[in-house]
Amino acid sequence: MKVFKFGGASVKDAFGVKNLAHVLKTIGHKDTLVVVSAMGKTTNVLEQIISEYFNNKHQTPSSLLPLKEFHIKIIKELFNHEKSSLIRLINEFFEELYVFFKNNKSPNYSFVYDQVVCFGELLSTTIINDYLNHLGFTSFWLDARECIKTDDYYRAANLDWEQTQNLIKEKTKKKSLIVSQGFIGSNSDNFSTTLGREGSDYSAAIFAYALNAESVTIWKDVPGVLNGDPRVFKDTQLLNQISYREAIELAFYGASVIHPKTLQPLQRKEIPLFVKSFENPTAAGTKVSKGKALEPHIPCYIVKKNQVLLCLSSIDFSFIVEENISYIFNLLHEYQMSVELIQNSAISFSVCVNNKYNRLEELVLVLRSRFNVEVTAEVDLYTIRHLDEKANKFIKKTKKNILLEQRAQETVQFVVS
Repeated sequence: MKVFKFGGASVKDAFGVKNLAHVLKTIGHKDTLVVVSAMGKTTNVLEQIISEYFNNKHQTPSSLLPLKEFHIKIIKELFNHEKSSLIRLINEFFEELYVFFKNNKSPNYSFVYDQVVCFGELLSTTIINDYLNHLGFTSFWLDARECIKTDDYYRAANLDWEQTQNLIKEKTKKKSLIVSQGFIGSNSDNFSTTLGREGSDYSAAIFAYALNAESVTIWKDVPGVLNGDPRVFKDTQLLNQISYREAIELAFYGASVIHPKTLQPLQRKEIPLFVKSFENPTAAGTKVSKGKALEPHIPCYIVKKNQVLLCLSSIDFSFIVEENISYIFNLLHEYQMSVELIQNSAISFSVCVNNKYNRLEELVLVLRSRFNVEVTAEVDLYTIRHLDEKANKFIKKTKKNILLEQRAQETVQFVVS
């Protein structure tokens, strides 16, 4: 079994869906499980709909209708006619959404988020699976929530590996081509859960691990893994080969091509990961596997934007040692702050965090009961692996804006205002 993953950018319109079918025809589709994200910016629109809902719970979010029309427009362009049976399925999904918004009593944002955003993947895969069968593929639609089982940590759910593996094997048995969703799962009460933003790559790795797949291929709008985001850094280069270890390091620091959780299950079974261009499916792309750390061996540039820098100092000039550090980290965990960089001295502690769950104000209020706290919002965290002279010049250019810098043998990180 091979596992292919197509992101939202690759299926953002009818042309993208047709191109997905072209990739399957070109590369081959026997014994293939295809994991697909929501179409285009659908997840962003659903997030906006959730925001509308929480601002006015007495009114059905107005953005639902344009989102439905977006998907129906793609259907009409794919089939050159109404395709009433498929449109009926899409209408049923939206009716489910209307009913949820009408009947929901939970004030928990993360719970509501997961019940709503999962529809993006359900819509995209329903359309794609129907189109593949229309072209003559024998394709089976699998609801990932039936086999990706998690706890109820909404928006970043943790996997029940044993149950998930058993269910995947059962649900995929004797099926050659399967279309399923990335990003989504369900808990023991069968409420929808999500694996974290960009979790579709992780879903592909979960399926691959359970099925002992021969490979995973992530199809993107870039030729493979580059040594930096071309939208941010100039003159980026393709990395032909990356070791699991190096890829995990890059993912940990925030490289956007590969989701941080994706690589661990693949490494355990030594399943190679390919990152290829859906615009040029026969090109080699990037291979992530056991072997050379990096080929070619060049600096890799990563930036995480819109972070928050917290600078803490003890009110009574006492040392910030084990007891204080333990207290700080417990709070960071409690208020769901993703820690990106830490640095401490005798009486100060600095931490760069991602305020993903918008709980910064709550956290700072509690911290100020024991520490002086300085907050610098909207900072950018840069990471450079494998420094050379060119990378050092890049750092010097940025030097005047650096608020915090940390160097190790292989890596330099700095926070910029």
